[in-house]
Amino acid sequence: MNLSKVVVDDIHYVGASDRRLALFENIYPIDRGVSYNSYLVMDEKVVLLDTVDHSVASQFYENVYATLSGRTIDYLIVNHVEPDHAAMIGDILEKFPAMKVVGNQLIIRFLTQFFGSKIEERAYVVKEGDVLETGKHKFTFVMAPMVHWPEVMMTYDMTDKVLFSADAFGTFGALSGSIFADDYEFDKEWLDDARRYYTNIVGKYGLKVQEVLKKAGGIELKMILPLHGPIWRKDLGYFIGKYLTWASYGVEEEGILIAYASIYGNTENVASYLALALGERGVKNIHMYDVSKTDPSYILSDCFKYGKALFLSPTYNLGLFPKMETLLLELKAHLWQKRKVALVESGTWSIQSGKLMKEILSSLPEIEFIGEKPFTIKSHAGDDMKSGLDQIADELVK
Repeated sequence: MNLSKVVVDDIHYVGASDRRLALFENIYPIDRGVSYNSYLVMDEKVVLLDTVDHSVASQFYENVYATLSGRTIDYLIVNHVEPDHAAMIGDILEKFPAMKVVGNQLIIRFLTQFFGSKIEERAYVVKEGDVLETGKHKFTFVMAPMVHWPEVMMTYDMTDKVLFSADAFGTFGALSGSIFADDYEFDKEWLDDARRYYTNIVGKYGLKVQEVLKKAGGIELKMILPLHGPIWRKDLGYFIGKYLTWASYGVEEEGILIAYASIYGNTENVASYLALALGERGVKNIHMYDVSKTDPSYILSDCFKYGKALFLSPTYNLGLFPKMETLLLELKAHLWQKRKVALVESGTWSIQSGKLMKEILSSLPEIEFIGEKPFTIKSHAGDDMKSGLDQIADELVK
């Protein structure tokens, strides 16, 4: 069944959603699935912008052939070579033997690595600012290296003022009922997945994202068509503003994240005491996570959302509790920064976890630690430790 949709005039959505996939990139949980977006422009010359993952190939081809109505594809513009968008390129080259593959030099090189020398024979190499005219439409190209692969570019339709934004402005989640963001309650249904997608997939490259956003600020935009998630045709400034905040590591919302590891419950009790102490001091957004139960991608997302974080961990085999170490190394890998942090360590003998947590986080820019050293819990926190914990709460609230 043809499930293609008209985006505007002669631009069609021919992508598809996968609700069966459990892990995006085989690492990030996606309970709501994911969409793989592809677009077909039915101009004098027909243009396909990106393909899809193997998992939705059948639906993709039904959409494409129904939209083509017997016509052929003249150009395939490749904005990003990652296989969830480029998997079908080798196959589609055979189905449309006259089709040219449009991309920058690095895109063509990467495609050759995936699909062999036949790519070079069909290549149409473009660079920043080049224009491809297909009749009514004029496409120009915006290079976006490291958002989030080095070859990435975006394609701007000068005619309809539409930006095909590659992985930028994407989000986890399958499309249901509409391809447009304004048909959903985005804040309620999509924003958390959008933030988690950005922080985990692109978050490390905030400076590169800022550079691309500056370029985008110089062009007139009526629509943003990403490779994952819904299309933006209204309130573009709202979502661009979110990206500006995330890319600059700004605080999106006032609140405090508490992430703890606990083997037998003692460290969890300390985390609970601190949460109550913060609540008594008027803090409204307090989000607690047990790092042994919650995938780090969710915690990392909230670390980007809020301006303050509290990490509590026992010492484990003379080292850091493995699940906490995983989380902190994820924060390091994604260049988390500009935050206020408190640390609590616990253990019975040779307590090392506080020092190890601080060593990891000290390598990140503009991390402000509360206290000269982590607060230490020896075996069990009694009432005699409340004053020290209250002081941590006081400092976090300041």
